[in-house]
Amino acid sequence: MNERLFDLINSFQQDSRLSFFDEAAVKQAVVLKILDCLGWNFYNIDEVYPEYPIEAGKVDYALRCGDKNKVFIEVKKPGEDLEKHQDQLLKYSFKEGVKLAILTNGISWWFYLPLTEGSWEQRKFYNIDLCEQDAKDIAEKFEMFLAKQNIISSKAVENAENIYKNRRKQELIEESIPKAWEKIIKEQDEILVELLSVTTEKICGYKPDSEAIAQFLKTITTPTLVKPSKTKVAAPPIISEKEEYTGKSIISFTFRSEKYPVKSWVGMLIKICEIMFLSHRNQFGMVLNLVGKKRPYFSKNSNELRHPEKISNTDIYVETNLSANAIVKLSKKILTLFGYQENDLTLEVK
Repeated sequence: MNERLFDLINSFQQDSRLSFFDEAAVKQAVVLKILDCLGWNFYNIDEVYPEYPIEAGKVDYALRCGDKNKVFIEVKKPGEDLEKHQDQLLKYSFKEGVKLAILTNGISWWFYLPLTEGSWEQRKFYNIDLCEQDAKDIAEKFEMFLAKQNIISSKAVENAENIYKNRRKQELIEESIPKAWEKIIKEQDEILVELLSVTTEKICGYKPDSEAIAQFLKTITTPTLVKPSKTKVAAPPIISEKEEYTGKSIISFTFRSEKYPVKSWVGMLIKICEIMFLSHRNQFGMVLNLVGKKRPYFSKNSNELRHPEKISNTDIYVETNLSANAIVKLSKKILTLFGYQENDLTLEVK
């Protein structure tokens, strides 16, 4: 493991100033330090070209080998909504034939394969959160995707494509299992019919005829077994530990049958806090007991948080510099803290 990089990541996770940096500070104190640990000479524009000119624009950094661009990096300040900037970065990358692209605000790092098929969101293959993830895992992933030797040898692209393909493989499996089950039932697969027949006989001593089994299988053939296609309007998903919200935008959330339109994940978090305060004024201070790996999620001292947002009508601040997944998990913790169930909250995302 890259010990220098590991120590650097640890230092970021202990530095409360990180979320208050402007874009220039992020470039100097975060991006260039990480590139340095990964073997890039940022004094050499043949390796790290700042403000790289593109037709009708520029990219913050182009990582180059010889005279070829290998990686484009676009940098924004902490708290910046990265989704607003991915379209431009990926269009530049696609036009220039760059196989790897990164969009970062210093804390969140979004990794893309611009030349892969699919929407921009589908081309995002990995996300790093410097403040929420394990330092060792972060260092290993930076090595896989950005180490100079891996970029030069094309190993970085290979690593990225493997992760992308494995993710797509898992998505296809999850989509296909319900369809396969419905197909087996609808077509009354011979193996399934025989298994039902033998098992029924073992239980009651009588072997059912094929018509009885056929009638039973008809009763359990249901459209809900098939996952709705993306072209259909599906009900908002119930929050699940396995749900992945990276790269998705929230449209609204429903809490106990009441729908609340919101414009962002942070907006959802703030609204849930406000709802809990209005319903549990005397107990709301319990949120101060919710803490993350490194810092509290709530505090009466805004300086203890990286990007604090004051909850209306209270003296309590909430941390908002969190990934979409982290916000969903924190929202669940808040609700369960006040005695609600996970299925009291559903999300509508796109």
